[in-house]
Amino acid sequence: MTAQAQNHARPGTSVADGNADGKEFRDLNGNGIMDPFENPGLSPRERAADLVTRLSLEEKAGLMFHTVIETGPDGTLLEQPGNISKSPTSTVILTKFMNHFNVHALGTAREAARWSNALQELAAQTPHGIPVTISTDPRHAFIENSGVSFTAAHFSQWPEPIGLAAVGSAELIRRFAGIARQEYTAVGIRAALHPTVDLATEPRWCRQAGTFGQDSELSSKYVVEYLQGFQGDELGSDSVACTTKHFPGGGPQRDGEDAHFPYGREQVYPGGRFAEHLAPFRAAISEKTSAIMPYYGMPVGVELDGEPVEEVGFGYNRQIITNLLRDKLDYDGVVLSDWELVNDNIVGDQVLPARAWGVEQLTAPERMLKILNAGVDQFGGEECTDLLIGLVRDGLVSESRLDESARRLLLVKFQLGLFDNPFVDEDAAATIVGNAEFRREGHRAQSRSVTVLTNGTSDVGTSLPLSGSPAVYVEGVDPLSLDGFGTVVQDPEQADVAVIRLHSPWDHRNDLFLEEHFHAGSLDFPPGLISRLRTLAEKVPLVIDVRLDRPAILTPLTGFTSALVGTFGVSDTALLDALFGRTGPEGRLPFEIPRSMDAVRASRSDVPGDTADPLFPFGHGLSLPEPATATSNNRRRPDRLGRSLTFGLQKPNALSLDAPYDRTLSHFPEESERALAENPPKVRERPGGRERT
Repeated sequence: MTAQAQNHARPGTSVADGNADGKEFRDLNGNGIMDPFENPGLSPRERAADLVTRLSLEEKAGLMFHTVIETGPDGTLLEQPGNISKSPTSTVILTKFMNHFNVHALGTAREAARWSNALQELAAQTPHGIPVTISTDPRHAFIENSGVSFTAAHFSQWPEPIGLAAVGSAELIRRFAGIARQEYTAVGIRAALHPTVDLATEPRWCRQAGTFGQDSELSSKYVVEYLQGFQGDELGSDSVACTTKHFPGGGPQRDGEDAHFPYGREQVYPGGRFAEHLAPFRAAISEKTSAIMPYYGMPVGVELDGEPVEEVGFGYNRQIITNLLRDKLDYDGVVLSDWELVNDNIVGDQVLPARAWGVEQLTAPERMLKILNAGVDQFGGEECTDLLIGLVRDGLVSESRLDESARRLLLVKFQLGLFDNPFVDEDAAATIVGNAEFRREGHRAQSRSVTVLTNGTSDVGTSLPLSGSPAVYVEGVDPLSLDGFGTVVQDPEQADVAVIRLHSPWDHRNDLFLEEHFHAGSLDFPPGLISRLRTLAEKVPLVIDVRLDRPAILTPLTGFTSALVGTFGVSDTALLDALFGRTGPEGRLPFEIPRSMDAVRASRSDVPGDTADPLFPFGHGLSLPEPATATSNNRRRPDRLGRSLTFGLQKPNALSLDAPYDRTLSHFPEESERALAENPPKVRERPGGRERT
């Protein structure tokens, strides 16, 4: 049986139509007749057009809201406000007629499927039985931030999107998307609030881990594979509809501050690279992305077609949504606003102000009117359906304007097959989600994404891959993960090697809601940490991994580490598999690593690779020798059991970091020769990093 369950006795169940040759259909409005919108033999577009004419104003308004929903225990519906959600489930569905929800925490696969079915049963009680579209932010990697993504939990676990990009394989990205699609559909999730195709051009920006890196050409290539894996050539009953974000590119934030917050509202283009940031969205539109989400950012000093762009948030901006996206790029899909443009979000004793950048003085109804006039179809993170109904009844918005958006939203539901069967099979969900093969593939992708930045010197051999069964001192690593690799020791002087995991630095903030989860500010490590690690390196060779959700300033570490690696969503065990050569690390940097914060501050936020004299350039990454050959010329020392083990020692600047960087060469080694042949040096401005499989 597939993840979608067979029709059985539920509200809106299949019945035989006496006026239609006995065809079975879901009698969603309960009139015993197969109306056109209930007829599976008609096209999705025909069915959507019919249903729009039947809906009440309240039902149309409900379609145009998309907000957070939370689950109850054991797969039940939550009939009270949640941690973030504001209303009981029955209120938003039966009273407000809403049917698009972004689900947060989920239980087991079986519980998630049970909850999804209960939600669809409730939706079948509405006047026209419009099924619910359940959406999600990314939930297959490591970052837990309720404003951005969730850790994998019961799903298979993979690198963050930027880690997938580090591997450099379009095939891997499509494979990941195909697996994620199967796991999503198994539990009833039919819409993805991703991919994020912003360019990671501002080193301080906090959302780079969700992107494909700094390169526009590669991001354009990868978004095509991503959409193919989730949506297929056309949306269908096994598809997940994707929302590509954040139009027209959310990377160039002033000083790297994020537009979730008032101090990060300005988006700037000092290098004039607006078109470069737009390019991945062109690719997504060509690939028929189901929806597009504009960012919160407020463009400053931007002109389009010789006209200054109004300095208001992109979700309020008619020049961006209607003139550029709709008219110039010929996009006719759904435009979903980012969350909470209209009202402040109060959670506990914290607030996140409405992202009404440039229109803060407007009232909530006035903000909603401006968003509608800009060309948005759906309000993200809101459930104030009464405001929209009031605008229509007051004559400020025509009902035909709601029809336009309702038709687009319904079309997606019909394309996904939700009207014919929105239910899933609990047994199938338990079998599919997080199965052993999917987890193995995710784990291997993590190891492949490990990016080796430095690795000893030629005169003393290499530090990596590690070999034997060493005594290991660890920091930032779960000691249990060393099982099968070596023996954990508490005293570094008794260790053969130290494996240290660090996180890219950030300024800790916790005033506004969500602020503590967004890593922003300085990229410098604290001087005390650097001093302590330098002292530790005098006792034992250091292998240091830095979790690069942002490109940390690694310059101080290069003088005393035996090996330095970067990761983008990698478990301890997957890292060790790479360090010991069990799965070869293949990562290449998806963004450059700046040499200093002064270089970061002097760079232009919209220009990729714009810091002066980067420590490691975009595309850098070392390949490791085979484990069996890694022992020559290395230092040998007995472990605690008297066995002879091999480790290398690194000298400062062993990698000749000051050597000129040849930007004509691809940093994906097996493609370098072909890259030169296909892209002569005179026309190539950056490393291409072509596809690897």
